[in-house]
Amino acid sequence: MLFVDTHTHLYSEQFKNDRKESVERAIKNGVEYLFLPNVDVESIQPMLDLVWDFPNNCFPMMGLHPCSVDAQVESHLFQIQKWFKKRKFWAVGEIGLDYYWSTEFKNEQIAAFKKQIQWAIQLDLPIVIHSRNSNEDVISIIQEMKHPKLRGIFHCFSGDAFQAKQVVDAGFLLGLGGVLTYKNGGLPEAIADIGLEHIVLETDAPYLAPVPHRGKRNESYYLLDVARKLAELKSVGLHTVAEITTSNAKKLFGF
Repeated sequence: MLFVDTHTHLYSEQFKNDRKESVERAIKNGVEYLFLPNVDVESIQPMLDLVWDFPNNCFPMMGLHPCSVDAQVESHLFQIQKWFKKRKFWAVGEIGLDYYWSTEFKNEQIAAFKKQIQWAIQLDLPIVIHSRNSNEDVISIIQEMKHPKLRGIFHCFSGDAFQAKQVVDAGFLLGLGGVLTYKNGGLPEAIADIGLEHIVLETDAPYLAPVPHRGKRNESYYLLDVARKLAELKSVGLHTVAEITTSNAKKLFGF
């Protein structure tokens, strides 16, 4: 079985003592493709260093995370945009809106999100969306900016059944991770009518570890726990989940 972790921050500081081993554990357990979302200017080089070490397994994205948006947002975007001329990236991400921590730079977040969507359309790349306490605004912007080339993943999807349908109807995939395994997470109900052809798997490592690892540092090989839960919910075999979600990721990222 072959799996794709469509969203993992294995380059982060939490893996400084066993980064190589964490990647190798994932590969050994069948999670052979790892997509790395950028979050800010400072995370670019650590991310690319990991890609350099595992060029056949780690694939970088480039974008400005909404929590990295501040008064210097235009400078950040300028620095990030330059990277698309230097090398290949597989998506514009992680981008979006986050109203959970603060709405101080809400308008700037929205402007940065729209600008990066425009980049993705121009470059014909998918986008990977971070949406926290902001699903309505994010979906509205996606609908407003609808374009034949606009596609991507709602990373760590946390909406309800109605929003799940809106996302799928807009041509986007739902990124499901550890929250799917949480007792009161609400995701099983939200995706009850969503077919596997609209779903990809992710970990968001080192965050949101699935049961039975909840509360610990997440890592990419824990993707198997998410896959098993999805197989249980959809009443299919683990091989089916692996085959369909991997195919979805390959089609989206074009690899």
